[in-house]
Amino acid sequence: MRGPHNIWRLVRTGATFERTGAMKQALEAFDAPPAARIAARILGWPFQWLGLEGDPSQPPVLRAITALGPAYIKFGQLLSTRPDVVGPELANELRVLQDKLPPFPMAEARATIAAELGRSVEEVFAELEPPVAAASLAQVHRARLRETGQIVAVKVLRPGIERAFMRDVDAFYFAASMVELLAPFARRLRPKAVIQHFEGVVQGELDLRMEAAAADEFRANADHDPGFRVPAVVWSASGRRVLTSEWVSGTPMGDVPALAARQIDLVRLSERVIQTFLTHALRDGFFHADMHQGNLKVGPDGAIVALDFGIMGRIDAYTRRVYAEILIGFLHRDYARVAEVHFEAGYVPRDRDPNAFAQALRSVGEPIFGQDATRISMARLLAHLFEVTERFGMQTRTELILLQRTMVVVEGVGRSLNPQMNMWETSRPVVTDYIRANLGPAAVARDLATAVRILSRMGPRLPQLAEAALIRVNTPPPRTRRRGLPAWAWGLGGAVLSAALVTLGTLLG
Repeated sequence: MRGPHNIWRLVRTGATFERTGAMKQALEAFDAPPAARIAARILGWPFQWLGLEGDPSQPPVLRAITALGPAYIKFGQLLSTRPDVVGPELANELRVLQDKLPPFPMAEARATIAAELGRSVEEVFAELEPPVAAASLAQVHRARLRETGQIVAVKVLRPGIERAFMRDVDAFYFAASMVELLAPFARRLRPKAVIQHFEGVVQGELDLRMEAAAADEFRANADHDPGFRVPAVVWSASGRRVLTSEWVSGTPMGDVPALAARQIDLVRLSERVIQTFLTHALRDGFFHADMHQGNLKVGPDGAIVALDFGIMGRIDAYTRRVYAEILIGFLHRDYARVAEVHFEAGYVPRDRDPNAFAQALRSVGEPIFGQDATRISMARLLAHLFEVTERFGMQTRTELILLQRTMVVVEGVGRSLNPQMNMWETSRPVVTDYIRANLGPAAVARDLATAVRILSRMGPRLPQLAEAALIRVNTPPPRTRRRGLPAWAWGLGGAVLSAALVTLGTLLG
């Protein structure tokens, strides 16, 4: 049954894109080859009457996506973080995709809360107001806890949303397989990996305990960051389908006139948004990956307040160092070093010419220097960078794409507050401090100390590991011969290695 269902979903998707006029724009954004364009027309044009009409006031692609429902809206939001897949223009259009849907009835929300928490709504909340916001996955209510009287925000998943999403995700996998079959050039973009990432994001958002854990971790990381706040989770009133956190008052970041009326320093606020994001990404490796105006407020005390932690990004320590070196290389216009970093990290195949790659990187970086701040576009820079890395065979790295795209979004927030903001100059202090703290002598000593701690935990096992290594080096695989050294030399080498391991184990044990 899965195959027919997926085909039907694709036919209805194609028909909706045709009916809303979005098909042509989408195919051009993906630079689809003739075979893919023909297949798309076959799925769409003859069946236009089956397509959904959508809201005629919206641009074609947004009209089609919102008409197709919550999973498509969420997928559109994800694609807004992937300009390498859909192109910078469509990515920018999808970034403003509205996630607003009609709320579901209060009776269903109350039933979900009671079932999830195992108590009646009246036992948990003294008051539960009608929804103040409704999105594709959930809606939010303002409430007051009965036990403490605290005002809280209660997020409740839509009834049946899990099953509906998984059904559509299955169809997305089928579509990705068709794309890889009909458009071999698209394999570098790894369509199935894009869907897999989307599925992981959605599954995390469909279990509100995961979002609560992300919010709690993010709050712990940022606990001592001046001028930045994360609402506290109320764990006793949260579960898989319900998330309760402290209610945060403040001025939406997108309401610039209201911020100006409060006499907020908009220039400084724009810098704080950029630098706070980079601090979390580089220092912690855990950052808010949906940091648009709708998820940011300015509290009564002037602090930046972050909301909605369904989409978070995570990058390991090594990747953070690589990314910081790339950024600082661009800032210093040291394109040879930027190229070296790409090769050292294995991002670019070693059979490519480093000098040619450095020259291509210069074509990315130089246009942004010497210009007026208002003419520097991070979106255009990233679009050019994607073209260059594709030409040199760099594989798409989802975590870096998410980080880079979030930078573009955060830059947009900063520019809405201060159109003259220079992204590079604003970023420089954070990146420079990170490089100084993580790539100097102190960082080397810290890394060595970490290595010693890890080896010390292995100390009791080193004798057994040494014995196993000795057995392996003295037992060659059947029908093979080691060339270059006789068997006695390999045995002696194994004995020396074993003795060294035992000695090290004794010292560390």
